[in-house]
Amino acid sequence: MKQPITGYHKDEEDHWVAELTCGHFQHVRHTPPWVVRPWVTTVQGRVSMLGFELECVKCDAGAPSDKP
Repeated sequence: MKQPITGYHKDEEDHWVAELTCGHFQHVRHTPPWVVRPWVTTVQGRVSMLGFELECVKCDAGAPSDKP
């Protein structure tokens, strides 16, 4: 199920994590050649992707929210 990005935070390993409207979190790494997301490396890039919908497999699985 697609869910819009509402914000970001970094995890304990300093990787960017997208916060989705559903309450789930999803890593948004830029690790070429496996995952190419150059937008995650800059503030402007991350801001430009607010509202962009990512596929949320946690929603599909019926997982509880990741928010504390």
